[in-house]
Amino acid sequence: MRLILGPMEGVVDHLMREMLTEINDYDLCVTEFVRVVDQLLPKSVFYRLCPELLQGGKTTSGTPVRVQLLGQDPHWMAENACQAIELGSPGVDINFGCPAKMVNKSKGGAALLQNPQLMYDIVKAVRDAADCRKPVTAKVRLGWDDPNHCFEIADAVAQAGADEIVIHGRTKTDGYKAEAIKWDYIRQVKDKLSISVVANGEVWNHDDAQRCMTTTAADALMICRGAINLPNLGNVIKYNHSHMEWETVLQLLLQYSTYEIKGDKGLYYPNRIKQWFSYLRHEYPQAKELFADIRKHNKAAPIVETLKLARETLESDSGESGMVA
Repeated sequence: MRLILGPMEGVVDHLMREMLTEINDYDLCVTEFVRVVDQLLPKSVFYRLCPELLQGGKTTSGTPVRVQLLGQDPHWMAENACQAIELGSPGVDINFGCPAKMVNKSKGGAALLQNPQLMYDIVKAVRDAADCRKPVTAKVRLGWDDPNHCFEIADAVAQAGADEIVIHGRTKTDGYKAEAIKWDYIRQVKDKLSISVVANGEVWNHDDAQRCMTTTAADALMICRGAINLPNLGNVIKYNHSHMEWETVLQLLLQYSTYEIKGDKGLYYPNRIKQWFSYLRHEYPQAKELFADIRKHNKAAPIVETLKLARETLESDSGESGMVA
């Protein structure tokens, strides 16, 4: 199964990609979006969001990383797509799915689902301008508020020349409600298109992935929130590996802490680690308990100390139980 690690604004940054591709066999990563307005962005913007460009467009473990663009001006989207590819991105992804209010307010992301003609214009401009050997892909939802709009949306993307479309199986107004997932619509779109279709949405474990792929008949699967919820979800899906033990997750949290504090986002570390915990606590009861201690701190040092103490306590408990045994 071809498996893609999807973008999550403010969560899956290059440090998270680095770590998750070390422990999972992902076939591709897609970056957080580069916001395009009315200019050709400087190279530094691309390097900051996707430092993998400096090492051949791949993570250290060799997983390709594709730059994602978000914007509504076809000309400037095309110019920046060429820039991304020239800098080493293995293709370009276009964001038509972000449901964030601030993004939609400026008529970006999912707001464009209401205007398939403009979606067509953007994709065509990017496809016509970009190196024809590099893929142009797009990530969409089923529609703004009506899933039946997915057919016109997907047709616009395909007719404009995209090589692949990622479909999140909910509308914008559905948000991330579990009960709103509509994998069957992805299957209907798949039956009508000749380009590759990637399914996305509500995949948390191996069984979910199997059901999603069976229902949608998709060519590949993209995971986002689930990859943070369960750090080894990629290999759980691909190889039916056991879910990662909490002790190993704690080690990853400390490893990530070292990455973040040494990197250029040290000031944001407390928020980043809290965001990760908000996902981990759905899979791990221990994370829910630890989060109660961590959320009180706004500085990196006490958070790291709390994590280290949790690891030491766990190791001590394991040692004592071994002695009893």
